[in-house]
Amino acid sequence: MLHDPIADLLTRIRNAKQARHRFVDFYPSKMKIEIVKVLQSQGFVEKYMVNEEKGQARLFLRYAGGREPVIKGLKRVSSPSLRRYVGSRQIPRIYGGMGIAILSTPGGIVDGETARRKKLGGELLCLVW
Repeated sequence: MLHDPIADLLTRIRNAKQARHRFVDFYPSKMKIEIVKVLQSQGFVEKYMVNEEKGQARLFLRYAGGREPVIKGLKRVSSPSLRRYVGSRQIPRIYGGMGIAILSTPGGIVDGETARRKKLGGELLCLVW
């Protein structure tokens, strides 16, 4: 049993990136799939596939020229023991817009720019750059 499944997903991505693996497998949940969708829409990952029969999902990492990973870093901000909530004006900008903040808002799981544009605050899940 995992106490923090989002941190587990981020750690799996971080480890696969460091080892320069092509893909990473994880156990899907609705929240993790939504986070992966945000990463895909922002260009940090290529694609993902879900195998519902086996209860597994596979995330394909994106690499730039020379096999350099597009994802430079991942950081879990809010955790099950210490939730961190921000308003639409307190959403951090990561590396001058080169990174993204992922939030869980009443409008679903979105990136920081979308939340600012829609004036939505919520739980700051993680930062990706």
